[in-house]
Amino acid sequence: MTGASGPEDLPYRPCAGVVLLNREGLVFAGQRIDRPDAWQMPQGGIDKGETPAQAALRELTEETGIPADRVEVLAETPDWVYYDLPAELLGKVWKGKYRGQRQKWFLLRFLGEDADIDIRTDHPEFDRWCWMEADDLIAHIVPFKQDVYRQVFAAFRDPLTKSGAA
Repeated sequence: MTGASGPEDLPYRPCAGVVLLNREGLVFAGQRIDRPDAWQMPQGGIDKGETPAQAALRELTEETGIPADRVEVLAETPDWVYYDLPAELLGKVWKGKYRGQRQKWFLLRFLGEDADIDIRTDHPEFDRWCWMEADDLIAHIVPFKQDVYRQVFAAFRDPLTKSGAA
């Protein structure tokens, strides 16, 4: 059979994500507008010419209103973290161009106050937000991303422990 291609032939979308910790070591979680039962951390695509760190800070501001000067970068995942889209989403999201995402994650300490957070942005992704324990957030993420969150929290185990989050 020639000319046939499947999802394994599609690339992974480059993405950056943010684990944002408050002073108590809790993690920022936003409830997705398009899926009221799903919570997630700020994340999004890496634009052409942008580093993963630049993308993470941009996405943080775009999704939470938090300016970059209100955070401190504590750590970065050493490797890319990958996930594949479930079959029912393949070809439907990201214009069908990707099979999933490859993500670089950044652990940030929030230096501001809750009043600095404003999810009513130009292109809102969240309709609610709160601070959560990492394990609670894993339980509230869409199932196909749970393993990603486990990998990210495992990669940040030492800095999370030092911050009081684990």
